[in-house]
Amino acid sequence: MKAYWLVKQEPSDYSWTDFVKDGAAKWTGVRSFAARNNLRRMAKGDQVLFYHSGQPSRVAMAQQATKAVVGIAKVTRTAYKDPTGKDEDWSAVDLAPVKELPRPVTLAEIKAKPQLKNIALVRQSRLSVMPLTARDFDLIVKMAK
Repeated sequence: MKAYWLVKQEPSDYSWTDFVKDGAAKWTGVRSFAARNNLRRMAKGDQVLFYHSGQPSRVAMAQQATKAVVGIAKVTRTAYKDPTGKDEDWSAVDLAPVKELPRPVTLAEIKAKPQLKNIALVRQSRLSVMPLTARDFDLIVKMAK
């Protein structure tokens, strides 16, 4: 059964534009046990919302994509040992871009939707990898139109 996720990335470090240009990414460097456990729950083919958090790059500012869901990705490889994690048992997954959203869905818009008030993005704002229900995923994608 397909699952749905949201991953956060600082656009100044690695933007949606970078991700699309690369065609795929090893999702490494996650250093939260809760987020790591979410990575380990991901399955090949799961759908992932790509969220720009924090300081935008010049490209993100041009796209007005600060603190917003900007695209859809998919899991292409399930959890494996994170090669950047030398001192602990960290995990990574591989992701590939699927499509850019027609327009970014901002955090403010997400918070304004009563149906989304309980998602981890709103309740646990520092979590970098979080599950979504199919309903929540579909609603956010619909909001981008």
